[in-house]
Amino acid sequence: MIFLSRRKHSFKSLIVNPIHHLSNESKATIGPPLVPSQNPQFRVLSVSSIKPYSTSKFPEYEMPTVTWGVVQGRKEKLVSRVIISDYLKSIGIIPDELEEVELPSTVDVMRERVEFLQKIGLTVDDINEYPLMLGCSVRKNIIPVLGYLEKVGIQRSKMGEFVKKYPQVLHASVVVELVPVVRFLRGLDVEKQDIGYVLMKYPELLGFKLEGTMSTSVAYLVSIGVNPRDIGPMVTQYPYFLGMRVGTMIKPLVEYLVSLGLPKKVLARMIEKRAYVIGYDLEEMVRPNVECLVSFGVRKEALGSIIAQYPQILGLPLKAKLSTQQYFFNLKLKIDPEGFARVVERMPQVISLGQNMIMKPVEFLLGRGLSVEDVAKMIVKCPHLVALQVGLMKNSFYFFKSEMGRPLKELVEFPEYFTYGLESRIKPRYQRLQHKGIRSSLSWFLNCSDQRFEERLYADYIETETEGPSFVMGGKLDLPGNQMVSDDEDESDDEMLYRRTVSL
Repeated sequence: MIFLSRRKHSFKSLIVNPIHHLSNESKATIGPPLVPSQNPQFRVLSVSSIKPYSTSKFPEYEMPTVTWGVVQGRKEKLVSRVIISDYLKSIGIIPDELEEVELPSTVDVMRERVEFLQKIGLTVDDINEYPLMLGCSVRKNIIPVLGYLEKVGIQRSKMGEFVKKYPQVLHASVVVELVPVVRFLRGLDVEKQDIGYVLMKYPELLGFKLEGTMSTSVAYLVSIGVNPRDIGPMVTQYPYFLGMRVGTMIKPLVEYLVSLGLPKKVLARMIEKRAYVIGYDLEEMVRPNVECLVSFGVRKEALGSIIAQYPQILGLPLKAKLSTQQYFFNLKLKIDPEGFARVVERMPQVISLGQNMIMKPVEFLLGRGLSVEDVAKMIVKCPHLVALQVGLMKNSFYFFKSEMGRPLKELVEFPEYFTYGLESRIKPRYQRLQHKGIRSSLSWFLNCSDQRFEERLYADYIETETEGPSFVMGGKLDLPGNQMVSDDEDESDDEMLYRRTVSL
Protein backbone atom coordinates (compact mmCIF):
# COMPACT_ATOMS: atom_id res chain seq x y z
CA MET A 1 0.00 0.00 0.00
CA ILE A 2 2.92 2.37 0.59
CA PHE A 3 4.13 1.77 -2.97
CA LEU A 4 0.74 2.49 -4.47
CA SER A 5 0.28 5.58 -2.38
CA ARG A 6 3.59 7.00 -3.55
CA ARG A 7 2.60 6.52 -7.19
CA LYS A 8 -0.78 8.10 -6.56
CA HIS A 9 0.77 11.30 -5.22
CA SER A 10 3.16 11.55 -8.17
CA PHE A 11 0.17 11.73 -10.47
CA LYS A 12 -2.31 13.63 -8.30
CA SER A 13 -2.04 16.85 -10.33
CA LEU A 14 -3.99 15.13 -13.08
CA ILE A 15 -7.02 15.22 -10.82
CA VAL A 16 -8.70 18.53 -10.06
CA ASN A 17 -9.61 17.42 -6.54
CA PRO A 18 -7.80 14.17 -5.62
CA ILE A 19 -9.82 13.51 -2.49
CA HIS A 20 -13.13 14.13 -4.16
CA HIS A 21 -12.02 12.18 -7.23
CA LEU A 22 -11.23 9.04 -5.31
CA SER A 23 -14.02 9.30 -2.81
CA ASN A 24 -16.34 6.79 -4.44
CA GLU A 25 -13.62 4.21 -5.13
CA SER A 26 -11.89 4.51 -1.79
CA LYS A 27 -14.69 4.81 0.79
CA ALA A 28 -14.37 1.14 1.66
CA THR A 29 -10.76 1.60 2.73
CA ILE A 30 -10.75 5.07 4.28
CA GLY A 31 -14.31 5.51 5.53
CA PRO A 32 -16.08 4.13 8.60
CA PRO A 33 -17.56 0.63 8.61
CA LEU A 34 -20.60 0.34 6.40
CA VAL A 35 -24.00 -0.38 7.95
CA PRO A 36 -25.68 -3.58 6.77
CA SER A 37 -28.75 -3.05 4.64
CA GLN A 38 -32.16 -4.33 5.73
CA ASN A 39 -32.77 -5.60 2.20
CA PRO A 40 -31.77 -9.30 2.13
CA GLN A 41 -31.00 -9.03 -1.59
CA PHE A 42 -28.62 -6.10 -1.13
CA ARG A 43 -26.14 -6.32 1.73
CA VAL A 44 -23.38 -3.87 2.48
CA LEU A 45 -20.44 -5.39 4.33
CA SER A 46 -17.49 -3.80 6.04
CA VAL A 47 -14.17 -4.89 4.62
CA SER A 48 -13.09 -6.27 7.98
CA SER A 49 -16.10 -8.59 8.09
CA ILE A 50 -15.07 -10.39 4.90
CA LYS A 51 -13.17 -13.58 5.61
CA PRO A 52 -11.00 -15.19 2.95
CA TYR A 53 -12.54 -18.13 1.10
CA SER A 54 -15.83 -17.77 3.09
CA THR A 55 -18.14 -17.18 0.13
CA SER A 56 -20.05 -20.37 0.93
CA LYS A 57 -22.09 -18.37 3.47
CA PHE A 58 -23.18 -16.02 0.72
CA PRO A 59 -23.46 -18.16 -2.44
CA GLU A 60 -25.32 -15.43 -4.30
CA TYR A 61 -22.40 -12.96 -3.94
CA GLU A 62 -18.89 -12.78 -5.36
CA MET A 63 -15.85 -11.65 -3.44
CA PRO A 64 -15.85 -7.84 -3.56
CA THR A 65 -12.99 -5.62 -4.61
CA VAL A 66 -12.19 -3.14 -1.86
CA THR A 67 -12.48 -0.17 -4.20
CA TRP A 68 -15.98 -1.10 -5.32
CA GLY A 69 -17.38 -0.17 -1.88
CA VAL A 70 -20.41 -2.51 -1.86
CA VAL A 71 -21.29 -6.10 -2.57
CA GLN A 72 -24.26 -6.61 -4.84
CA GLY A 73 -26.54 -9.51 -5.60
CA ARG A 74 -27.35 -10.64 -9.12
CA LYS A 75 -30.37 -8.39 -9.49
CA GLU A 76 -28.57 -5.26 -8.28
CA LYS A 77 -25.61 -6.05 -10.53
CA LEU A 78 -27.87 -6.27 -13.56
CA VAL A 79 -29.55 -2.99 -12.68
CA SER A 80 -26.21 -1.26 -12.11
CA ARG A 81 -24.81 -2.63 -15.36
CA VAL A 82 -27.80 -1.33 -17.31
CA ILE A 83 -27.47 2.10 -15.70
CA ILE A 84 -23.72 2.25 -16.39
CA SER A 85 -24.21 1.03 -19.98
CA ASP A 86 -26.78 3.77 -20.57
CA TYR A 87 -24.32 6.33 -19.21
CA LEU A 88 -21.51 5.10 -21.44
CA LYS A 89 -23.78 5.14 -24.50
CA SER A 90 -24.84 8.68 -23.66
CA ILE A 91 -21.24 9.92 -23.97
CA GLY A 92 -20.52 7.88 -27.13
CA ILE A 93 -18.80 4.82 -25.67
CA ILE A 94 -19.95 1.43 -26.94
CA PRO A 95 -20.10 -0.94 -23.93
CA ASP A 96 -20.59 -4.21 -25.85
CA GLU A 97 -17.11 -5.55 -25.02
CA LEU A 98 -17.65 -4.94 -21.31
CA GLU A 99 -20.22 -7.71 -20.88
CA GLU A 100 -17.72 -10.08 -19.30
CA VAL A 101 -15.88 -7.36 -17.36
CA GLU A 102 -16.58 -6.63 -13.71
CA LEU A 103 -17.84 -3.05 -13.49
CA PRO A 104 -18.17 -0.73 -10.48
CA SER A 105 -21.45 -0.50 -8.64
CA THR A 106 -22.23 3.15 -9.39
CA VAL A 107 -22.22 5.53 -12.32
CA ASP A 108 -20.14 7.98 -10.28
CA VAL A 109 -17.18 5.62 -10.18
CA MET A 110 -17.41 4.95 -13.92
CA ARG A 111 -17.71 8.66 -14.64
CA GLU A 112 -14.55 9.32 -12.64
CA ARG A 113 -12.68 6.68 -14.66
CA VAL A 114 -13.78 8.20 -17.94
CA GLU A 115 -12.89 11.71 -16.83
CA PHE A 116 -9.48 10.59 -15.57
CA LEU A 117 -8.65 8.91 -18.89
CA GLN A 118 -9.75 12.05 -20.71
CA LYS A 119 -7.52 14.20 -18.50
CA ILE A 120 -4.43 12.26 -19.53
CA GLY A 121 -5.27 12.85 -23.20
CA LEU A 122 -7.54 10.01 -24.33
CA THR A 123 -10.67 10.69 -26.35
CA VAL A 124 -13.93 8.76 -26.52
CA ASP A 125 -12.72 7.24 -29.80
CA ASP A 126 -9.54 6.06 -28.07
CA ILE A 127 -11.58 4.43 -25.31
CA ASN A 128 -13.78 2.74 -27.93
CA GLU A 129 -10.64 1.26 -29.48
CA TYR A 130 -9.99 -0.56 -26.20
CA PRO A 131 -13.02 -0.24 -23.90
CA LEU A 132 -11.60 -2.84 -21.50
CA MET A 133 -9.56 -0.04 -19.94
CA LEU A 134 -12.79 1.00 -18.21
CA GLY A 135 -12.49 -2.13 -16.10
CA CYS A 136 -9.35 -0.72 -14.45
CA SER A 137 -9.63 0.98 -11.09
CA VAL A 138 -8.17 4.48 -11.02
CA ARG A 139 -6.74 3.99 -7.56
CA LYS A 140 -5.55 0.39 -7.84
CA ASN A 141 -4.51 0.16 -11.50
CA ILE A 142 -4.21 3.38 -13.43
CA ILE A 143 -2.45 5.72 -11.00
CA PRO A 144 0.27 3.22 -9.92
CA VAL A 145 1.01 2.28 -13.54
CA LEU A 146 1.14 5.85 -14.82
CA GLY A 147 3.18 6.94 -11.84
CA TYR A 148 5.79 4.26 -12.51
CA LEU A 149 5.90 5.05 -16.24
CA GLU A 150 6.53 8.69 -15.41
CA LYS A 151 9.29 7.67 -13.03
CA VAL A 152 11.15 5.69 -15.72
CA GLY A 153 11.02 8.53 -18.24
CA ILE A 154 7.66 8.74 -20.02
CA GLN A 155 6.74 12.42 -20.06
CA ARG A 156 3.39 13.26 -18.54
CA SER A 157 2.44 15.20 -21.67
CA LYS A 158 2.88 11.99 -23.70
CA MET A 159 1.17 9.65 -21.27
CA GLY A 160 -2.09 9.65 -23.21
CA GLU A 161 -0.21 8.81 -26.41
CA PHE A 162 1.55 5.96 -24.65
CA VAL A 163 -1.69 4.49 -23.27
CA LYS A 164 -3.28 4.88 -26.70
CA LYS A 165 -0.45 2.80 -28.22
CA TYR A 166 -0.54 0.12 -25.53
CA PRO A 167 -3.70 0.36 -23.37
CA GLN A 168 -3.10 -3.14 -21.97
CA VAL A 169 -0.45 -1.60 -19.73
CA LEU A 170 -3.24 -0.36 -17.43
CA HIS A 171 -3.95 -3.97 -16.42
CA ALA A 172 -0.31 -4.65 -15.53
CA SER A 173 1.16 -5.10 -12.09
CA VAL A 174 3.94 -2.62 -11.49
CA VAL A 175 5.98 -4.93 -9.27
CA VAL A 176 5.36 -8.23 -11.06
CA GLU A 177 5.35 -7.15 -14.72
CA LEU A 178 6.71 -3.64 -15.34
CA VAL A 179 9.69 -3.43 -13.00
CA PRO A 180 11.32 -6.69 -14.26
CA VAL A 181 11.16 -5.52 -17.89
CA VAL A 182 12.79 -2.19 -17.05
CA ARG A 183 15.50 -4.00 -15.08
CA PHE A 184 16.06 -6.31 -18.04
CA LEU A 185 16.57 -3.34 -20.36
CA ARG A 186 19.02 -1.77 -17.94
CA GLY A 187 20.83 -5.10 -17.81
CA LEU A 188 21.30 -4.87 -21.58
CA ASP A 189 23.13 -1.56 -21.04
CA VAL A 190 20.26 0.63 -22.16
CA GLU A 191 21.03 3.99 -20.58
CA LYS A 192 18.69 5.06 -17.78
CA GLN A 193 17.77 8.25 -19.60
CA ASP A 194 16.87 6.23 -22.72
CA ILE A 195 14.39 3.86 -21.05
CA GLY A 196 11.46 6.21 -21.58
CA TYR A 197 12.43 6.72 -25.24
CA VAL A 198 12.66 2.97 -25.83
CA LEU A 199 9.31 2.25 -24.18
CA MET A 200 7.64 5.12 -26.02
CA LYS A 201 8.95 3.69 -29.28
CA TYR A 202 7.93 0.10 -28.55
CA PRO A 203 5.56 -0.03 -25.53
CA GLU A 204 4.65 -3.67 -26.20
CA LEU A 205 7.98 -4.57 -24.57
CA LEU A 206 6.22 -4.22 -21.24
CA GLY A 207 4.09 -7.25 -22.08
CA PHE A 208 6.92 -9.62 -22.99
CA LYS A 209 8.24 -12.38 -20.77
CA LEU A 210 11.91 -12.03 -19.99
CA GLU A 211 12.74 -15.69 -20.48
CA GLY A 212 11.03 -15.76 -23.88
CA THR A 213 11.59 -13.87 -27.11
CA MET A 214 13.73 -11.05 -25.70
CA SER A 215 16.38 -13.28 -24.17
CA THR A 216 16.64 -15.61 -27.16
CA SER A 217 16.94 -12.70 -29.63
CA VAL A 218 19.82 -11.20 -27.69
CA ALA A 219 21.54 -14.57 -27.23
CA TYR A 220 21.40 -15.35 -30.96
CA LEU A 221 22.80 -11.99 -32.02
CA VAL A 222 25.69 -12.37 -29.59
CA SER A 223 26.31 -15.88 -30.96
CA ILE A 224 26.89 -14.55 -34.50
CA GLY A 225 29.44 -12.00 -33.30
CA VAL A 226 27.51 -8.95 -32.11
CA ASN A 227 29.38 -7.32 -29.24
CA PRO A 228 27.31 -7.60 -26.03
CA ARG A 229 28.28 -4.02 -25.20
CA ASP A 230 26.52 -2.87 -28.36
CA ILE A 231 23.19 -4.51 -27.51
CA GLY A 232 22.09 -1.51 -25.41
CA PRO A 233 22.63 1.05 -28.21
CA MET A 234 20.95 -1.37 -30.63
CA VAL A 235 17.87 -1.57 -28.39
CA THR A 236 17.76 2.21 -28.17
CA GLN A 237 17.99 2.51 -31.95
CA TYR A 238 15.65 -0.34 -32.88
CA PRO A 239 13.94 -2.03 -29.89
CA TYR A 240 11.63 -4.05 -32.13
CA PHE A 241 14.19 -6.84 -32.60
CA LEU A 242 13.56 -7.85 -28.98
CA GLY A 243 10.10 -8.99 -30.03
CA MET A 244 11.22 -10.97 -33.09
CA ARG A 245 11.40 -14.74 -33.06
CA VAL A 246 14.84 -16.10 -33.82
CA GLY A 247 13.75 -19.22 -35.70
CA THR A 248 11.27 -17.57 -38.05
CA MET A 249 12.63 -14.04 -38.50
CA ILE A 250 16.19 -13.25 -37.41
CA LYS A 251 18.05 -16.48 -38.19
CA PRO A 252 16.67 -16.97 -41.74
CA LEU A 253 17.66 -13.39 -42.62
CA VAL A 254 21.17 -13.79 -41.22
CA GLU A 255 21.73 -17.09 -43.03
CA TYR A 256 20.50 -15.63 -46.32
CA LEU A 257 22.85 -12.62 -46.09
CA VAL A 258 25.78 -14.90 -45.25
CA SER A 259 24.91 -17.02 -48.31
CA LEU A 260 25.38 -13.90 -50.47
CA GLY A 261 29.04 -13.71 -49.47
CA LEU A 262 28.76 -11.40 -46.47
CA PRO A 263 31.13 -12.67 -43.73
CA LYS A 264 29.46 -13.11 -40.34
CA LYS A 265 31.94 -10.75 -38.72
CA VAL A 266 31.14 -7.98 -41.17
CA LEU A 267 27.42 -8.73 -40.83
CA ALA A 268 27.70 -8.48 -37.04
CA ARG A 269 29.40 -5.07 -37.31
CA MET A 270 26.71 -3.96 -39.74
CA ILE A 271 23.90 -5.02 -37.39
CA GLU A 272 25.57 -3.25 -34.47
CA LYS A 273 25.49 0.07 -36.31
CA ARG A 274 22.24 -0.40 -38.20
CA ALA A 275 20.04 -2.66 -36.10
CA TYR A 276 16.98 -1.78 -38.20
CA VAL A 277 18.29 -4.14 -40.89
CA ILE A 278 16.99 -7.01 -38.75
CA GLY A 279 13.48 -5.70 -39.33
CA TYR A 280 13.58 -6.08 -43.10
CA ASP A 281 11.23 -8.86 -44.17
CA LEU A 282 13.19 -11.61 -45.92
CA GLU A 283 10.55 -12.83 -48.37
CA GLU A 284 8.72 -9.58 -49.07
CA MET A 285 11.65 -7.16 -49.11
CA VAL A 286 15.20 -8.53 -48.92
CA ARG A 287 15.10 -11.43 -51.38
CA PRO A 288 13.15 -9.46 -54.05
CA ASN A 289 15.62 -6.57 -53.79
CA VAL A 290 18.62 -8.87 -54.18
CA GLU A 291 17.00 -10.48 -57.23
CA CYS A 292 16.30 -7.00 -58.57
CA LEU A 293 19.99 -6.06 -58.33
CA VAL A 294 20.95 -9.17 -60.28
CA SER A 295 18.32 -8.41 -62.94
CA PHE A 296 19.94 -4.98 -63.47
CA GLY A 297 23.31 -6.55 -64.22
CA VAL A 298 24.94 -6.59 -60.78
CA ARG A 299 27.24 -9.59 -60.43
CA LYS A 300 26.36 -12.09 -57.70
CA GLU A 301 29.88 -12.00 -56.28
CA ALA A 302 29.47 -8.25 -55.65
CA LEU A 303 26.24 -8.56 -53.64
CA GLY A 304 27.95 -8.97 -50.27
CA SER A 305 30.08 -5.87 -50.86
CA ILE A 306 27.03 -3.84 -51.90
CA ILE A 307 25.09 -4.79 -48.76
CA ALA A 308 28.07 -4.05 -46.50
CA GLN A 309 28.45 -0.61 -48.03
CA TYR A 310 24.77 0.32 -48.09
CA PRO A 311 22.58 -1.93 -45.87
CA GLN A 312 19.57 0.32 -46.47
CA ILE A 313 19.44 -0.98 -50.03
CA LEU A 314 17.70 -4.11 -48.69
CA GLY A 315 14.69 -2.07 -47.58
CA LEU A 316 14.26 0.41 -50.45
CA PRO A 317 11.66 0.35 -53.25
CA LEU A 318 14.60 -0.76 -55.34
CA LYS A 319 13.10 -1.52 -58.74
CA ALA A 320 11.71 1.99 -59.13
CA LYS A 321 14.94 3.65 -57.97
CA LEU A 322 17.18 1.53 -60.19
CA SER A 323 14.96 2.11 -63.23
CA THR A 324 14.99 5.87 -62.71
CA GLN A 325 18.75 6.14 -62.16
CA GLN A 326 19.65 3.77 -64.98
CA TYR A 327 17.59 5.85 -67.43
CA PHE A 328 19.19 9.07 -66.13
CA PHE A 329 22.74 7.70 -66.41
CA ASN A 330 22.08 6.52 -69.94
CA LEU A 331 20.39 9.73 -71.09
CA LYS A 332 22.52 12.41 -69.39
CA LEU A 333 25.86 10.73 -68.73
CA LYS A 334 25.97 8.35 -71.70
CA ILE A 335 26.65 5.38 -69.42
CA ASP A 336 25.10 2.16 -70.70
CA PRO A 337 23.25 -0.35 -68.45
CA GLU A 338 26.37 -2.48 -68.01
CA GLY A 339 28.39 0.53 -66.93
CA PHE A 340 25.60 1.55 -64.58
CA ALA A 341 25.73 -1.92 -62.97
CA ARG A 342 29.48 -1.45 -62.33
CA VAL A 343 28.76 1.95 -60.79
CA VAL A 344 26.20 0.38 -58.43
CA GLU A 345 28.69 -2.33 -57.46
CA ARG A 346 31.35 0.22 -56.53
CA MET A 347 29.07 2.76 -54.87
CA PRO A 348 25.49 1.52 -54.31
CA GLN A 349 24.56 4.80 -52.59
CA VAL A 350 24.36 6.27 -56.08
CA ILE A 351 20.81 4.95 -56.47
CA SER A 352 19.65 7.38 -53.77
CA LEU A 353 21.59 10.46 -54.93
CA GLY A 354 19.60 13.34 -56.37
CA GLN A 355 20.10 13.96 -60.06
CA ASN A 356 20.90 17.65 -59.50
CA MET A 357 23.66 16.66 -57.08
CA ILE A 358 25.11 14.21 -59.60
CA MET A 359 25.15 16.77 -62.40
CA LYS A 360 27.20 19.39 -60.52
CA PRO A 361 30.55 17.52 -60.57
CA VAL A 362 29.74 16.22 -64.06
CA GLU A 363 29.24 19.75 -65.38
CA PHE A 364 32.46 20.83 -63.67
CA LEU A 365 34.46 18.11 -65.46
CA LEU A 366 32.82 18.88 -68.80
CA GLY A 367 33.66 22.55 -68.29
CA ARG A 368 37.36 21.70 -67.88
CA GLY A 369 37.58 20.36 -71.41
CA LEU A 370 36.86 16.68 -70.84
CA SER A 371 34.55 14.95 -73.32
CA VAL A 372 31.29 13.29 -72.39
CA GLU A 373 32.85 9.91 -73.15
CA ASP A 374 35.84 10.59 -70.90
CA VAL A 375 33.62 11.73 -68.03
CA ALA A 376 31.52 8.58 -68.43
CA LYS A 377 34.68 6.43 -68.19
CA MET A 378 35.80 8.30 -65.10
CA ILE A 379 32.46 7.82 -63.35
CA VAL A 380 32.30 4.10 -64.11
CA LYS A 381 35.81 3.67 -62.76
CA CYS A 382 35.31 5.96 -59.74
CA PRO A 383 31.61 6.59 -59.00
CA HIS A 384 32.55 8.62 -55.91
CA LEU A 385 33.15 11.55 -58.27
CA VAL A 386 29.42 12.25 -58.46
CA ALA A 387 29.24 12.73 -54.68
CA LEU A 388 32.16 15.17 -54.34
CA GLN A 389 31.94 18.87 -53.54
CA VAL A 390 32.69 20.98 -56.58
CA GLY A 391 34.69 23.46 -54.50
CA LEU A 392 37.20 20.79 -53.46
CA MET A 393 37.39 19.49 -57.03
CA LYS A 394 38.24 22.99 -58.27
CA ASN A 395 41.17 23.32 -55.87
CA SER A 396 42.55 19.90 -56.77
CA PHE A 397 42.14 20.56 -60.50
CA TYR A 398 43.89 23.95 -60.24
CA PHE A 399 46.89 22.33 -58.51
CA PHE A 400 46.92 19.57 -61.12
CA LYS A 401 47.11 22.06 -64.01
CA SER A 402 49.15 24.92 -62.57
CA GLU A 403 51.66 23.10 -60.33
CA MET A 404 51.89 19.63 -61.89
CA GLY A 405 51.28 20.72 -65.46
CA ARG A 406 50.01 17.29 -66.43
CA PRO A 407 47.72 16.36 -69.35
CA LEU A 408 44.00 15.71 -68.81
CA LYS A 409 44.32 12.11 -69.97
CA GLU A 410 46.01 11.29 -66.64
CA LEU A 411 42.81 12.31 -64.85
CA VAL A 412 40.81 10.08 -67.17
CA GLU A 413 43.15 7.19 -66.35
CA PHE A 414 43.14 7.91 -62.59
CA PRO A 415 39.92 9.77 -61.64
CA GLU A 416 40.50 8.74 -58.01
CA TYR A 417 42.85 11.76 -57.88
CA PHE A 418 39.88 13.94 -56.90
CA THR A 419 39.05 11.73 -53.90
CA TYR A 420 42.39 12.43 -52.14
CA GLY A 421 42.88 15.45 -49.87
CA LEU A 422 44.84 18.22 -51.55
CA GLU A 423 46.59 19.54 -48.42
CA SER A 424 46.87 16.21 -46.59
CA ARG A 425 48.16 13.96 -49.38
CA ILE A 426 48.44 15.32 -52.92
CA LYS A 427 50.49 18.48 -52.30
CA PRO A 428 52.99 17.17 -49.69
CA ARG A 429 53.70 13.94 -51.59
CA TYR A 430 54.12 15.75 -54.91
CA GLN A 431 56.52 18.26 -53.36
CA ARG A 432 58.66 15.45 -51.99
CA LEU A 433 58.75 13.82 -55.42
CA GLN A 434 59.89 17.13 -56.91
CA HIS A 435 62.62 17.42 -54.30
CA LYS A 436 63.87 13.93 -55.15
CA GLY A 437 63.56 14.56 -58.86
CA ILE A 438 61.16 11.64 -59.37
CA ARG A 439 58.42 11.68 -61.98
CA SER A 440 55.70 9.08 -61.71
CA SER A 441 52.05 8.49 -62.46
CA LEU A 442 49.32 9.80 -60.18
CA SER A 443 48.44 6.28 -59.04
CA TRP A 444 52.06 5.46 -58.15
CA PHE A 445 52.42 8.12 -55.48
CA LEU A 446 48.82 8.52 -54.33
CA ASN A 447 47.32 5.03 -54.16
CA CYS A 448 49.49 3.66 -51.36
CA SER A 449 49.91 3.98 -47.61
CA ASP A 450 52.33 6.46 -46.04
CA GLN A 451 54.74 3.66 -45.19
CA ARG A 452 54.66 2.30 -48.72
CA PHE A 453 55.22 5.79 -50.12
CA GLU A 454 58.33 6.21 -47.96
CA GLU A 455 59.66 2.86 -49.17
CA ARG A 456 59.11 3.87 -52.79
CA LEU A 457 60.63 7.28 -52.24
CA TYR A 458 63.92 5.94 -50.88
CA ALA A 459 64.22 2.82 -53.03
CA ASP A 460 67.30 2.46 -55.24
CA TYR A 461 65.09 2.16 -58.29
CA ILE A 462 61.55 2.98 -59.35
CA GLU A 463 59.65 -0.27 -59.30
CA THR A 464 57.57 -1.32 -62.24
CA GLU A 465 54.05 -0.13 -61.60
CA THR A 466 51.65 -2.99 -60.94
CA GLU A 467 48.01 -3.06 -60.08
CA GLY A 468 47.69 -2.24 -56.39
CA PRO A 469 45.08 -3.39 -53.93
CA SER A 470 41.54 -2.47 -54.84
CA PHE A 471 40.06 -0.86 -51.74
CA VAL A 472 36.44 -1.72 -52.34
CA MET A 473 34.25 -0.06 -49.73
CA GLY A 474 32.84 -2.88 -47.61
CA GLY A 475 33.09 -6.51 -48.70
CA LYS A 476 36.42 -8.31 -48.97
CA LEU A 477 39.77 -6.83 -49.92
CA ASP A 478 40.80 -7.84 -53.46
CA LEU A 479 44.54 -8.35 -53.83
CA PRO A 480 46.54 -8.66 -57.09
CA GLY A 481 46.27 -12.14 -58.52
CA ASN A 482 42.64 -12.49 -57.44
CA GLN A 483 43.68 -13.59 -53.96
CA MET A 484 41.15 -13.05 -51.20
CA VAL A 485 41.53 -12.15 -47.59
CA SER A 486 40.34 -15.13 -45.57
CA ASP A 487 37.25 -14.84 -43.43
CA ASP A 488 39.19 -16.49 -40.63
CA GLU A 489 41.75 -13.70 -40.31
CA ASP A 490 41.81 -11.41 -37.31
CA GLU A 491 38.58 -9.55 -36.77
CA SER A 492 40.34 -6.19 -36.87
CA ASP A 493 40.61 -6.52 -40.66
CA ASP A 494 36.86 -6.86 -40.97
CA GLU A 495 36.31 -4.05 -38.52
CA MET A 496 38.65 -1.77 -40.45
CA LEU A 497 36.86 -2.73 -43.65
CA TYR A 498 33.50 -1.92 -42.13
CA ARG A 499 34.68 1.38 -40.59
CA ARG A 500 35.83 2.39 -44.03
CA THR A 501 32.35 1.58 -45.32
CA VAL A 502 30.62 3.62 -42.61
CA SER A 503 32.91 6.60 -43.18
CA LEU A 504 31.73 6.71 -46.80
